[in-house]
Amino acid sequence: MNNKYSKDEKSPKSALGHLSRDLILRYILVQLIFLIVLAIVFIISYNLYLASEIYNNLSFWRLFYWLPENLYIVLCIIIFIGWCLITYRFFQIPIRYLDEIIRAAEQLVTPEDTPIRLIPAMKYVEDKMNLVRQQALHNSLVAKEAEQRKNDLIVYLAHDLKTPLTSVIGYLNLLRDEPQISTEQRARYIGIALEKAERLEDLTNEFFDITRFSLAHLELERSLTDLTRMLEQVTSEFMPIFKEKDIRCRLELPLKLEYYGDLDKLARVFDNLLRNAYHYSFPNSEIVITGKDEGEEILLTFTNEGKFIPPEQLNRLFEQFFRLDNSRATNTGGAGLGLAISKQIIELHGGTIIASSSEKHITFTILLPR
Repeated sequence: MNNKYSKDEKSPKSALGHLSRDLILRYILVQLIFLIVLAIVFIISYNLYLASEIYNNLSFWRLFYWLPENLYIVLCIIIFIGWCLITYRFFQIPIRYLDEIIRAAEQLVTPEDTPIRLIPAMKYVEDKMNLVRQQALHNSLVAKEAEQRKNDLIVYLAHDLKTPLTSVIGYLNLLRDEPQISTEQRARYIGIALEKAERLEDLTNEFFDITRFSLAHLELERSLTDLTRMLEQVTSEFMPIFKEKDIRCRLELPLKLEYYGDLDKLARVFDNLLRNAYHYSFPNSEIVITGKDEGEEILLTFTNEGKFIPPEQLNRLFEQFFRLDNSRATNTGGAGLGLAISKQIIELHGGTIIASSSEKHITFTILLPR
């Protein structure tokens, strides 16, 4: 659904304003037509009156002999009566419109997607109310899906917490109960326990991410920042885990790329993008980060070599709790919040972030306005 409508274009209030203007114009037009018709009738009647002198023998025309003396009074009475009738008629139209709006408003809050139907004169209002209703239904569906994904993820995480915790306890018990085991075996048990403990820490952090995202209200604390130096620092922190998959990281940045933004929150965006690139990159591949100062905005790209992402999934990457890998094996990716939080931070800076995918490459493009 295209959301590039202004608030006024989608508002029933603006639609009603359009209808009100149309009704006022019609009211003025009818009044003018009434006055024109009255003038034509008056001219014809007056000419007939003048011609009635040849029909003096007809008593019918004698009834109008009093008109010249009371002409203005008669005209005022006719105009007043006509104005009252037309005004009364037009007062009934808004009441009928109001009844239609009340009936349509009841449909706005119903979960059904049956289109709202109004009388033909209110077609403009009908279109606007249907647009608002479709947007509301879409937002409600997105919210329900996000809530369901969050609930499913919490259930999966809660279940998966048991496995590494059981392993840690089991291997620690072995180390306690078998003090005479070899150094190699002891090192193996400690290594497995440490690996499971780290996995347990990751799962716990995902719980905290879900809670923080639900409760957080992000606010920016801007300061002058060198994005080149920040990206160099962030990527250096990932080098140890990049080596595990033999991933190389290449930076194509200017010597200095200054930007007035929130240092901590932008670092979180870059961290999320690099973490995402690590999880979904092929082994023995390369991640390329580029940056350009284009005058009024800064352009950053993060490109990694990975599996092609279909368009239907690409459009949902920034949704809350959406993960490319929906299996129970949560070793790939996190809670599905990293990209959603990144988008929120970039938009708070007034920028945009989009994702694209070719046959073997995934690219995230960030535009930050000056």
